[in-house]
Amino acid sequence: MECKIENNLARCTCSYEPCSRKGKCCECLHYHWRMKELPGCFFPPEAERTYDRSLAYFIRVYSRR
Repeated sequence: MECKIENNLARCTCSYEPCSRKGKCCECLHYHWRMKELPGCFFPPEAERTYDRSLAYFIRVYSRR
């Protein structure tokens, strides 16, 4: 399967600018999952900007909604 980086970049909500994985969703998922985290695109904007990608934070954010 071909990675459509330009399409992915148009939808990427990650605000971490020096990230080398922007637009490379497979790489991003693998990177964060190795550390028991989720990518920024799984979080609402205000939560994404905290850069806390932990599973615990994800659960806290969505249990309040």
